Amino acid sequence: MRIVLDRVSKGRRGQALPEMSLSYETGEARFVLAETEQRPTVLGLIASGRMRPSTGRVTIDDDADAAALRHRVALVDAPDVSDPHPDVTVAAVVGEELMFAGRAATPVHARRWLENLGFPDLADAPIGTVDPAARVRILCELAVLREGVEGLVLVSPDRHGGRPDGWWRISAEFAERGYAVLVIVGGVAAAVLASFPSRSSSEHEPSRSLSEHAEGERDETRSAGREEGTTGTEEEEER
Repeated sequence: MRIVLDRVSKGRRGQALPEMSLSYETGEARFVLAETEQRPTVLGLIASGRMRPSTGRVTIDDDADAAALRHRVALVDAPDVSDPHPDVTVAAVVGEELMFAGRAATPVHARRWLENLGFPDLADAPIGTVDPAARVRILCELAVLREGVEGLVLVSPDRHGGRPDGWWRISAEFAERGYAVLVIVGGVAAAVLASFPSRSSSEHEPSRSLSEHAEGERDETRSAGREEGTTGTEEEEER
């Protein structure tokens, strides 16, 4: 599976998201830089087929099929869209996602799932207090439980703090398991990831060219306002 975003933008004069191009595909984990409060979520929605870009084209295996893209790619932890409320317990988050995946979803099943994953002590913890790497592991493992999911778009894991290498290692592990993984990050995390030793594309080298492109637009990004109508009715969210 290969997803290509070709010269996509959102909003008047690209205020919600400046024009950019990128791709991600099965067996690779890539990161892309997107800053400001709104842009990471907007990019995540477009990259997972849940929002139409104002310009450009999004394809999955060369077809502009948004429904197939939504079905095959999960949008993970996108602020105000697919992130769990910080006060909800981990067990409750797990139970809800097990239900969406068509699995047994009682509190007992949720706790057993967490135990099997290696996090039995987190069941009663609010999800907002969980270590960033553990949070990414739990939410990504839940996302791939849904039938037909072949890819993950993980939005702003760096906003939770912690070391980028923790959640980046997890992203690479999902790529090794055969998923297409795109991680949307801010400038500091992008700089850290770009400093990692270079590896071949088969070993999930980050998409540095797009990060360098986004770096050049950082000043414009800081001054851009929120574009009316870029969230809400235009979102085609399917959790």
